[in-house]
Amino acid sequence: MKILIIVAHPDDETIGCGGAIVYHKKLKHKIEAVSFTDGVSARNLKDNKLNDSSIIKLRRKNSILASKILGFKWLENFKYPDNELDSISILNIVKKIEQISKKFKPDIVYTHHIGDLNIDHHIISKACLTAFRPLNKNKKTEIRFFEIPSSTDFAAYKISPNFKPNLFLDISKIWQKKKSALLAYKKEMMNYPNSRSISGIENLAKYRGNSVGLKMAESFEIVRKIIS
Repeated sequence: MKILIIVAHPDDETIGCGGAIVYHKKLKHKIEAVSFTDGVSARNLKDNKLNDSSIIKLRRKNSILASKILGFKWLENFKYPDNELDSISILNIVKKIEQISKKFKPDIVYTHHIGDLNIDHHIISKACLTAFRPLNKNKKTEIRFFEIPSSTDFAAYKISPNFKPNLFLDISKIWQKKKSALLAYKKEMMNYPNSRSISGIENLAKYRGNSVGLKMAESFEIVRKIIS
């Protein structure tokens, strides 16, 4: 079984499906991931330090640490402008994903929910749906959306599609490993009560778990699954 995780920013993979990565690893599935932006270059540059490549290198270093904790490999880390993927031709992004798909041939793809507030998340989700449209070469690829606290939950549901999970993974015994990977990105974690704080992410896992009778869970929306 081949699992491909496609994200806008390095840390989205851990926040959105870190538990699922551990789960697939235990099943000896091959797990690889792709990120499209450096995740930091769009921030407020008050002291100009974010212009320094060392900040981007640190994020990269943290992403490698998280991958080692969870048990996956980074297949590609593109360097598109952070929070500006809407300035890039979506065809360009789709072609990148198609090239990766042709090489890796995933059975399951995890990616962003299409209704996320973050524009990069939205673009990557849309590009994935296009790249993995049900043609003969990839019609059996299952697509799963995950949620990102501070993006999926911040969307205006009157104008964006709602995240409606229909797949729940018990991470009660996996949470500590996911938490360790989140701490690899500790500079990206917000202060409580922000939903992207460690406590906020833990609360979400408890809420999703409690909604289906579990202590903790990651939830996903299966967009397409074909069985033959």
